[in-house]
Amino acid sequence: MSRRTAWVLGSLVGAALLALLVNAAVHSLNRHAGADQGGSLDIAKPSLLNQAMARVQDAARSQLPTSPSGLESNSLTPARFDQVKPLLGQAEARLIGIYQLISQGQHREALALADQLVNDHPNFQLAHLVHGDLLSLQARPVRQLGDVPDTKALAASQQLSTLREESRRRLLALTERPPEGSIPSQFLTLASQSRHAIAIDASRSRLYLFENLNPARSSPADDRQPRLKLVGDFYISVGLSGIEKAVEGDKRTPLGVYYITSTLNPADLPDLYGVGALPINYPNPLDVQRGKTGSGIWLHGTPSDQFVRAPQASDGCVVLSNPDLERLLRTVQIRTTPVVIAPQLQWVQPDALSSDRQQFESVLEAWRRSRSDGNLAELKGFYSSRFSNQGRDLAQWWPRVEIELRSTGARELAIKDLSVLRWNDTDDTRVVTFGEVAAGQTRGVTKRQYWIRENDRWTIFFEGTIG
Repeated sequence: MSRRTAWVLGSLVGAALLALLVNAAVHSLNRHAGADQGGSLDIAKPSLLNQAMARVQDAARSQLPTSPSGLESNSLTPARFDQVKPLLGQAEARLIGIYQLISQGQHREALALADQLVNDHPNFQLAHLVHGDLLSLQARPVRQLGDVPDTKALAASQQLSTLREESRRRLLALTERPPEGSIPSQFLTLASQSRHAIAIDASRSRLYLFENLNPARSSPADDRQPRLKLVGDFYISVGLSGIEKAVEGDKRTPLGVYYITSTLNPADLPDLYGVGALPINYPNPLDVQRGKTGSGIWLHGTPSDQFVRAPQASDGCVVLSNPDLERLLRTVQIRTTPVVIAPQLQWVQPDALSSDRQQFESVLEAWRRSRSDGNLAELKGFYSSRFSNQGRDLAQWWPRVEIELRSTGARELAIKDLSVLRWNDTDDTRVVTFGEVAAGQTRGVTKRQYWIRENDRWTIFFEGTIG
């Protein structure tokens, strides 16, 4: 994109876009910097632009979902931004640094950094728009929010609306933060084999990458409290028609608990998918139970002419900028990395999950004892009448269990490397992955079970082995 084009785009969106993106910095710095820094910043009396920014922040906060998320509202002071900055994509962090310079009236310094940013990322539309606005400010004052001719604003109304929504979501990601040490409530426990985990909040267009700090456990009695460290926080795009995928071609992103199944070589993919792709196991057994269809849901990058996509723009995949996807590709492992996709994440402290975790693990332990004892009648009581495995119902699948247990007889079985992920919507379900190892052996099989709470009882509606 040329400098002339950037100027035109900047004049089209002008102060409206800039206000949406930097209002947190301006409003927070003007009101809170003195208290947080033990002093004050040399900021001029708020201009009409600054006042407009403050109003936009209030409007953005009013659009927060009403259900509790567990996030904390924070002012975007320099100190707090320094804490968040290592988690963000580099381009997004640089853009926020530009906003902070603008908030302090350092327009020339901001313009110099914006010039570098658009040179480094010529397809980053938001950066170009801010750059164009800064160029406009060199020629005339900005008198009001959206100070552009009506004819130009109307010509770009759809683009402006989309960018405003992207801007609002970026803003909320910076001013509404997970409390220190908190985790998404889906992660009841995570085995050390899952070195990383991913949680996606569709309402905020954010993907959170965690490092699993849980050590390998030597016995089933070891503490299973999850210990996750947030190491990445990225803007993402979801389906053109939103979330809650149900059928093939509906252009929606699925909701649920999934696992990364493979990695795809960008050389084998069209340019649409950017630097690569990480497929997930949609439809999972819960999706199949519910009659959902479709396939080919990936985490992937962007085409070469785009830095990011609009908040809702994909055919159902989760789309990141190419630099952010490259970080995922370098970090996560296939088959062991869980991916939670939620309409809105709920953040909790790990100990808040203890009761739920212990209650479910007592049921799992009862299942293990029945299987170890070879008690077929008792064991069958743990399986749902809705059970299905590759098209086989419980009556068709159960004879294989009977043959296996009669062959081996009673033998002590251990559950190792246990992961339990919770999914609550219209049903209360658990996705359970573990190694099943017989006494005296060092290796066993890795199983994955899907449990559902029916009539106040936990039952299994899917069970299978994974590689």
